[in-house]
Amino acid sequence: MLWPFVQEWDLDLVGGDPLLFPGYGAKLADLAAGSDRSSGHESVRTGLIDARGVGAVMIAGDFDVIGGSMGMVHGEKVVRAYDRAIEQGLPVVVVTRSGGARMQEGMVSLVQLARTAAAARRHSRAGLISVAVMMSPTTGGVLASYGSLTDLRVAEAGATVGFAGPRVAETVTGEAVGERSHTAESALAAGLVDAVVEATGLTDWVESALGARTRPLVAPALAATPIVVGQESSEATGRSKPSAWDQVLAARAVGRPSGVHVAAALVSGWHELGEGIDPTLRVGLADIDGRRVLVVASDRTARSGRPTPEGYRLVRRGIALAGRLGLPVVSLVDMPGAEPGADAENGGIAGELARTFADLSELPTPTVSVCVGEGGSGGALALAATDVVLMQETAVFSVIGPEGAAVILERDATRAPEVAPLLKLTSSDLIELGIIDGVVPDSVAATVSAVRGALADLVVAGPAGRRRLERWDQATARWLRDQPVTRGTMNA
Repeated sequence: MLWPFVQEWDLDLVGGDPLLFPGYGAKLADLAAGSDRSSGHESVRTGLIDARGVGAVMIAGDFDVIGGSMGMVHGEKVVRAYDRAIEQGLPVVVVTRSGGARMQEGMVSLVQLARTAAAARRHSRAGLISVAVMMSPTTGGVLASYGSLTDLRVAEAGATVGFAGPRVAETVTGEAVGERSHTAESALAAGLVDAVVEATGLTDWVESALGARTRPLVAPALAATPIVVGQESSEATGRSKPSAWDQVLAARAVGRPSGVHVAAALVSGWHELGEGIDPTLRVGLADIDGRRVLVVASDRTARSGRPTPEGYRLVRRGIALAGRLGLPVVSLVDMPGAEPGADAENGGIAGELARTFADLSELPTPTVSVCVGEGGSGGALALAATDVVLMQETAVFSVIGPEGAAVILERDATRAPEVAPLLKLTSSDLIELGIIDGVVPDSVAATVSAVRGALADLVVAGPAGRRRLERWDQATARWLRDQPVTRGTMNA
C-alpha cells in the first residue's frame, strides 16, 4: 500500500457463488468473516488518498486474496471508483498486484474486464489523469483491462508483468520465456511502461506524475566547443551576413545546445513519458511558470539524432494526453531528419509522421515550437506544425539537407556549400517566405523567454489566437497567385 486511505469505499460489498463452484462458498464465507484475508477486504481496495497534497482515488489490488483475481465484487468496486473519480474530478492511481479473472465465477467474472475497461475510458474522456503502479505479479484480467488503460505506467523493478503468467505461457507455447518477456524490464524495453523503479521510489514517481512533486530535467553534458558563424558579402546591402552554409555548420556545431538543453532551462518540473523508448525525442509532462505543459524536446546528441517510428508514436501519445488533459504543447526541434533506414521504413516511419501532423492539427490546446538547431525535412516539421513557429537566428530549416540536395542535383555531396543558399533555409529566408513567425537569439535564455512569452500570449488569446496552419495557407496562396517560380541554377 503506497498511501493510506483517507476514506475507503464499498467495504460491505458482497458477491455470490453463481456457478456453485466446489469450495468457493466456503472461501467467500472465510473472507466475509475475516479469517482468510490479509488486507481485510476483497482482492481490491478502493477509496480516497492524499498524495502529497493532491487528492486522488486509489484502486489497489491484493494478490494475497484469491491470487488477486477479479471477480464480480472486484469489478464492481473498480467501476464505482472510476465513476466517483469522474464525479469529483479526481485523478486515479491504480496499484496492480493481480492474477486473472476469477475462474470460480466463470463468465460473471470475465465480463468484468469489459466493464472496468469502459469505466477507465470514461475517466480518460472526462479529461482526468490516471497512473498505474505495476507490482509483482501483474498479470491476467487486470492487466488486460483497466490496468493497461492509464495515462502513465510505472513498474516495480523485478516485477512479473505479463498477460499470461510465465508458467502458463511456457505450458501453452512449449517455450521458456526467459528474459524476453514477463518482466518489468522487458515491458520497459517494449515501451509498455514509462519507467521501472525500485519499490522505495514508487511513491515519489507517482507524486511527480500527479504534479505533487517536482523533479528536474537533467540534460546531457555538452562539449565546450564555440559556435562560429562565417560571413559573406551581401551585394544588396553592402553589409556582411552569415553565409547559408556557415549557418548550417553553426546549427550542427558540437557544443550547441539541443532541444533537451533548452527544455532543461525552460521547465521547473519534469515527468518523462516512455523513458528510453527513443533518446532522440524526450517527451514529458512539465511545469512552466506554474502551468502544466506537454514538452517534446529533440536531443541531437543522442545516437544519430534521427527519431525512429517509436519516437513519433511516443510524441503522438503525448499529444493525445495533452488534448485529453487540456495542456499546451511546447516543441523544441533539432534534428537532421527522421531515421531513414530499413528498420524505420518497415516500422512505418512515413505513417507515423503523417499521423503526427494530423494529431497536432486537431489538438484543441495552444502549441508553440522553436527550431533551436537544424530542422531536417518532414521529420522536423512534424514537430513544428504549431500555432507559433519560431527559429533561433542561426538555426536552419530545410526541405532536405544540403548534402542530400547536392547528391540529387549534382551527384556530389561535396557541393553542399553551393547548394545551401538555393534551399532558402536560414531564419531570415523563412521569415521572408512566410513560413515562420519570428526569430530569437541563439542563447538558451533568450529562447526560454520567447517560449514563455508566446505560450502566455496564446493562453490569454484563447482559440482565436491559434493560427496553426493559417500562416502556411497564406504562404501557399501568396506564391500561387503573385510570384513566378524561379529556379536556382548550378554552375557546371
